[in-house]
Amino acid sequence: MKALTDHQPKCFAVLHGRRLLDWQVSALHGAGIEHVALVRGYCGEAFDLDLHYLENPLWASSNMVRTLLAADEWLSGDDCIVSYSDIVYTANTVMALAANPAALAIAYDPNWLTLWSQRFTDPLADAESFSLDQQGDLATIGERCTSVEQIQGQYMGLLKFTPAAWARIRQWLLSLEASDVDRLDMTTLLRRLLTTGERIAVSPVVGPWGEVDACEDLELYHRLLSAQALAGGPQ
Repeated sequence: MKALTDHQPKCFAVLHGRRLLDWQVSALHGAGIEHVALVRGYCGEAFDLDLHYLENPLWASSNMVRTLLAADEWLSGDDCIVSYSDIVYTANTVMALAANPAALAIAYDPNWLTLWSQRFTDPLADAESFSLDQQGDLATIGERCTSVEQIQGQYMGLLKFTPAAWARIRQWLLSLEASDVDRLDMTTLLRRLLTTGERIAVSPVVGPWGEVDACEDLELYHRLLSAQALAGGPQ
């Protein structure tokens, strides 16, 4: 993200006059979620919203799953929606995911190719495998593909955990070496959970969304996504 993250967290990048973080909190509140916690790491002192703050003191030497573990108390106590910090989405997407009856579910974009074709000259340079089984649950995720026909969607970075699912995942994580946990990103965690027999349900995105990996993404979303649509109004 170049200069955009030299002195501030990635989620402070601005889209239509609001930070990504502000869009996320609005979507969560709009979906009826009253209590929002944020795990701080890089530039943690910069956060200024009235949220419950958790800390990942190992942020500089660890990956997403170590950050997820910082929310252990929340994940153990109630159903939780977990969001990456570099995405935008609508309250409708959050509500659909929260309503999924499965113990573990993730939001995804079945029409991913339209967006990826605008973000990348070659969509396969970034897109990863995502396929469903006969029951409509996740079958594969996070592997390189040679054809877009192999990909049924793209994972968004938005998840739902129940305490029961989290208890199983936490127990599995505790069986690993700490250094292995530190290296785990979320997609790799999901892929490895599939090998343990964990069921991972899926929930299609509802309305506009985007992930911000580069300044060019922000430029695209200013043209592609309207503030009104992100706020839940007509596009």
